[in-house]
Amino acid sequence: MLPTIQINAYNNTTANNYMEQSLNCMSMLPIEKLKYSIHAWSSHSASYHPKNIMVNKPQDQSSRWSSNSNNHMQYITIKLDKMSIVKTITFGKYYKVHVCNLKEFKVYGGLTPNNMIELLHSGLKNDCETETFTLKYKSNDIVFPCLYIKIVPLVAWGTNFNFSIWYVELKGHSQQHIVEKVYQKYVDYRENEVIRLCLKHFRQRCYLDTFNSLQNLTNIKLEDQLLTDLHTNLVFNGDFDTTEKILYRASEKNLFDDYIKECQCKTLWKRIYATDKDGNSPYMRGGHQMCIDSELGKIYMFGGWDGSKNLADFWEYDENTEKWTCISKDTSKDGGPSPRSCHRIAFDTINKQIYMLGYFIESENNDSNMESDFWKYDINSHRWIKLSSNTAAKGGPGLIYDHQMVIEPKSQIIYVFGGRTQARNISEDSYSGLYSYSIKEDKWRLLRSDSNQPENSVKLKSRIGHSMLLNPETNELYIFAGKRNKVFDNEREKNYLSDFYIYRIDDDYVIEVSRNYTMQGGPDAGFEQRATMDIELGELYMLSGLLNEKNSNVDTVKNILWMYNIKKKKWTKIYQNVNYGSEDNNRISDKEPCTRFASQLVYDTKRKVHFLFGGNPGEMSDPCLRLNDFWELKLVR
Repeated sequence: MLPTIQINAYNNTTANNYMEQSLNCMSMLPIEKLKYSIHAWSSHSASYHPKNIMVNKPQDQSSRWSSNSNNHMQYITIKLDKMSIVKTITFGKYYKVHVCNLKEFKVYGGLTPNNMIELLHSGLKNDCETETFTLKYKSNDIVFPCLYIKIVPLVAWGTNFNFSIWYVELKGHSQQHIVEKVYQKYVDYRENEVIRLCLKHFRQRCYLDTFNSLQNLTNIKLEDQLLTDLHTNLVFNGDFDTTEKILYRASEKNLFDDYIKECQCKTLWKRIYATDKDGNSPYMRGGHQMCIDSELGKIYMFGGWDGSKNLADFWEYDENTEKWTCISKDTSKDGGPSPRSCHRIAFDTINKQIYMLGYFIESENNDSNMESDFWKYDINSHRWIKLSSNTAAKGGPGLIYDHQMVIEPKSQIIYVFGGRTQARNISEDSYSGLYSYSIKEDKWRLLRSDSNQPENSVKLKSRIGHSMLLNPETNELYIFAGKRNKVFDNEREKNYLSDFYIYRIDDDYVIEVSRNYTMQGGPDAGFEQRATMDIELGELYMLSGLLNEKNSNVDTVKNILWMYNIKKKKWTKIYQNVNYGSEDNNRISDKEPCTRFASQLVYDTKRKVHFLFGGNPGEMSDPCLRLNDFWELKLVR
């Protein structure tokens, strides 16, 4: 039971520091398996008692809980041996597919069995692989402990079949000194919220003596002092001149930022007609790469496919002069990389260097060099440096394409995830895992392979055509979308993904944010989308590319711009262009970009502007057509 809420003096700053120290300590500790007992259940069939879920026996068909009904009133409630911070739940399964597996379920948690909040809404795949899910353990940035966990089945894989759970394992933190601090902070938070609700009520009812007395006694403020002054001068005094001055002061203190972020964005597209001093500009292409130096306002673009051949030209665009500069017409003749497409580049903001890895080889080119070279371009010295002729020989990835690569500039470490590792025989192709490369040590390290991942952990399955962004403040990788085929030689298979994972670099930990964000009001499953991020605003942006129509093997090109609020975990659609075909493309050519995929999108974090170049419009009548239009996008609230 929660202790009785008492009104006492409480200092927010002290509590926040106190909690921050506790969380820092908790993040350094490895999660542990949590012991539990079966507290309650709705029903069970025959000998399929709920206690069976405490033992993992995948070969034993009777070692499971099975309900005696398939209505939504079925549940199992687990009681932990002691109050804990529960972070993951793992479901074991029967050794082969089973109609009673949970296609959809919910998990609740709380300190009492009758007062719980939803921790997870997901589903199991109908296979024999163990699945681990990350549970919600924060509410409004406050960590909360649990003593009870309730599992509620919603849908089984077999129509009208009862529900079965084979094995359940919980992991988290039960260390007493950590949990007690978290618990006390949680209680204090609830107390503060109750007091603030009382303060709000007393002021609305004009019980000002009671309002002032409670606020002075508890030292808890209902809001920022400026907002209190605003309420006093506007509501009580009717002093509009002072109110206007307060609004200006509030704006200067960024007190309207949260409200502004909630406002709908308006997209302002502007086509850029830029050339170099000779009147030239980059050619048509798709599968190229761009990176940006936001500090200096410089965009760099390399390579791509023009519809008939790979390119090796290297360009720089200056936002300040609005001019292109051709650094090299063919870098292979200047001591640099060969022509290529579907490669990746990443920009080192500290040392002003560009790293390049991977490229695509047509399947019929069996005589091509299958070794993966690795390059660095130093902007200040205008020089290409070949770091490796074969990254696989140095413990890194093989020859890959459609992967993702980012740099963490402070630690000088590059992260590479996913992509297709190419072999001379397409049947021997494979998915590449998650690698790190230490620039200082010139050393590769495999963090997660596609086939071998830590036991009872969230599986980070590789894919191609996905997105990966680095959050330098939290040292996390955001990985989402893409495509994953069961077999590489079946290109008709369209297993597009709409999942979202966070990889915590510091402790090698994977969090499943969403298995299917489409079901939560987010983007459709897609491939070759482009993504950027604004850390200051706490937002990431995704421009869709290829989407797969339901019940169809036909790809659809749709350019839909989505915004994801990192803190609120919420997707919002802010722009959509579904015009398709030559007639539509000509009609909107100067107003907004035509639909495309395999384009490139970069974001200037300083000027808050996106830049889009080229791509493949997906013209069925002209499959070799590529684009060379250049666009600026501003988001205005």
